[in-house]
Amino acid sequence: MKIENIFSEDKILNSHEIFETLLDSENFKLERIISSGQATPEGEWLSQELDEWVILLSGSAGLRFEDEECILDLFPGDYIHIPANKLHRVEWTDKNQKTIWLALHYK
Repeated sequence: MKIENIFSEDKILNSHEIFETLLDSENFKLERIISSGQATPEGEWLSQELDEWVILLSGSAGLRFEDEECILDLFPGDYIHIPANKLHRVEWTDKNQKTIWLALHYK
């Protein structure tokens, strides 16, 4: 058994976004995402085959859905459900501190 810490920065590089799988099974995947000012490239949209529930643990970010005009600003403690195949994009993440997400992908 090994204790891990969700806020650990031992694997973080300043210029790269980190996707770390914490748990994985047939029906779900739990991952930690660490952003350092990254955003979805202009004109691109994200979509996944699984539903996703995501909570922002630190930092801040802007999330936008294709069928909505406004950008949703997320701050620590904010969470959202993203249905499977729902087009969305990360408009921005905090450039001054690490943005740590916890994402649950599930069937």
